[in-house]
Amino acid sequence: MTASYQAIQLGRFANRFRDGSAIIDLPLRDPAAGEIRVRNHYCGINGIFDTQITRNAVDYVAIKLPTLTGVEALGVVDCCGPGVTGFQPGDAVVTTRFPGGYRQWNIAPADHFVRVPDARPEWLALASTGVSAVVALEQIGALQDGETVAISAAAGGLGHLLVQLAVLRGCHVIAICGGADKAAFVRGLGAHRVIDYRAEAVGDVLAAEYRDAIDVAIDTVSGAIFDALLDNIAPHGRLVVGGAAQDLEGRPEIVTAPRIAHKLYYKSASVRGFMNGLLTEHWPAARAKVFDLYRAGKLGVTFDAPRLAGLDGVFDAVERLLSGQSCGKVIVDLR
Repeated sequence: MTASYQAIQLGRFANRFRDGSAIIDLPLRDPAAGEIRVRNHYCGINGIFDTQITRNAVDYVAIKLPTLTGVEALGVVDCCGPGVTGFQPGDAVVTTRFPGGYRQWNIAPADHFVRVPDARPEWLALASTGVSAVVALEQIGALQDGETVAISAAAGGLGHLLVQLAVLRGCHVIAICGGADKAAFVRGLGAHRVIDYRAEAVGDVLAAEYRDAIDVAIDTVSGAIFDALLDNIAPHGRLVVGGAAQDLEGRPEIVTAPRIAHKLYYKSASVRGFMNGLLTEHWPAARAKVFDLYRAGKLGVTFDAPRLAGLDGVFDAVERLLSGQSCGKVIVDLR
């Protein structure tokens, strides 16, 4: 057993996560009462969140420097503190609690973790991003079987799971992504209409083929794609805002246009915010659902390639995700 371990610490606010952070050494202590000690094997990358906290632009998280970083990780329990029940050494566990991700070891309260069947990275993707996909579609989007669903960033970690879940509900899926390779990927997942925004204008396609016909839209991009989805929302349709990748500066774009009330009122449609951290009561059921679908071979997990390793690899992974090149869930191997 080593006496120390490494973690990524945000030490100053900066424009890029890499510029504000450094790998530091920390003492490896025994877990206190109610805590468990976990050796992290994989971490999931949340590049937009990482960039926003580096810029001190996350309104719902009060960042006090210095702080450790990372949200998602899968690891194996090493030992348990006094009073811990439900976990034992050797258990594979996942955490989705900031800052449990970008570190070799995590010593934290036992209720920060959930057990998973084994230490394969698929369980990390399902317990984090898979849960988000189910909650966004079913709780916020109120998805019904057979509806028409549009998904932006459809080839990403969240998007590729959303596509599959909607297809499983018998929905007609419109997948928006960038590039021929990503288009082929989401088409292979069952998407019925793929819009490659590098080759086609999203707004023109939707207006021509899906005018006022989108029952549920899940958008994590914002900007012109959000506008196009809103313009073509169906009567009683729901546009779910799951992020705003185009607003990374923390200064939302100022748009001079009619208020969206005029686009919603006559359709009895709605725009709904999806903040997964405020919906924790739905996580257990969503987790059970995606786990069952995965075991049954009905839901697949795709990881981005190339696979990156070590804490140094986290910086590269964040930048790859932000570049728009990644396809599938971005993770880093910490073993």
